[in-house]
Amino acid sequence: MLDLNRIRSATVRSHPYPFFVVTDAITADAAPRIAQSFPEIDRPGTIAVEATEFGAPFGALLDELRSDEFRRLVGEKLEVDLDGQDIIINVRGQTRLTDGNIHTDTPSKLVTVLLYFNEPGQAGEGETSLRILSDGKDIDNYVEEIPPILGTLVAFKVTPNCWHGFKPFVGKRNSLQLNYLSGLKTVGKHQLAHRLMGRMKRKISSLLPQA
Repeated sequence: MLDLNRIRSATVRSHPYPFFVVTDAITADAAPRIAQSFPEIDRPGTIAVEATEFGAPFGALLDELRSDEFRRLVGEKLEVDLDGQDIIINVRGQTRLTDGNIHTDTPSKLVTVLLYFNEPGQAGEGETSLRILSDGKDIDNYVEEIPPILGTLVAFKVTPNCWHGFKPFVGKRNSLQLNYLSGLKTVGKHQLAHRLMGRMKRKISSLLPQA
């Protein structure tokens, strides 16, 4: 299902931090079936994939993403030793105004892999595409823009300056986030930090004018 040769040949960019982008990272024959079997999600926020219901094609994709072959490939490309590191996979299906705020990923993550499952025009891929940013202040100071289109994959090494984000968007936006972590204790800390961040986002969202 994953086009490993296409992923393997993707160029890794080192500025402003190591990352690579792959369009059509899912094979053309598998992509529609996987998109159709993506979990139905009716609320914003990240959800552990184990807490959702999904179809067999999406499940098969998860198996490939969790495989040692994919782990080695990502680790080699980003020059990070991922052997034996824990994996967590979360999914999103609804985006709120605060979700694209400029941020870096928490230090408990070694590598982040994002994969999108949206048809063109479905998820605001214009100015609300994911941006790899040069700093943590300006959403328009970016080096690459990545539309959230079905089969597009982006992976980056988590560094203190791994700034990224997208302009405000509200609506359906299907995505998967895979993270390689540094250990079981770190998993717990990451989940606590994630819950606290979610509470802050919900608080901010509640204070914003409703459309």
